Amino acid sequence: MKIGRRLDTSGRCLNEQNCPGVFLTSDSNVAFIGADPSSEVQNEVLAGAEMPDGMELVVIPRDVLINAGWTPPEI
Repeated sequence: MKIGRRLDTSGRCLNEQNCPGVFLTSDSNVAFIGADPSSEVQNEVLAGAEMPDGMELVVIPRDVLINAGWTPPEI
């Protein structure tokens, strides 16, 4: 797998600070640069959302997803 192109539109967060990126991979998946909170929330993953081998929980800043075209749900 290789990183193809950047998907987030500006490469910057809405608050004008540098942000992680959203990328398209050569195998048509999406890769994110985000924080690894696994040690803090490893046991808090909701039932039915177990993590398979090789997977980890990654937190993506909301601003990065919005810059990539994501519409946040109503809270």
